[in-house]
Amino acid sequence: MAKSPHKYKTYKMTEQAIPASYEAAYEELEKIAVAIDNDEISIDLLSEKVARAAFLVQFCQDKLRKADEDVKKIMDQMKNIQG
Repeated sequence: MAKSPHKYKTYKMTEQAIPASYEAAYEELEKIAVAIDNDEISIDLLSEKVARAAFLVQFCQDKLRKADEDVKKIMDQMKNIQG
């Protein structure tokens, strides 16, 4: 298997499809949570869905961290301009 270009891995080290956006990841995560809460996921698929949820949480956290860093950089640049 070729090495994945992205850094996201689950605890099983399986490759995961990367969501198109933060919003897509969050929506998928919500669907998984609701399905688990409503006992709609069979025990055979539960570990797969939990692994996917863990992947999506990591993806969302990374996106939020990056956005926070970008905003801080912009704010610092604005302070330097106003200076």
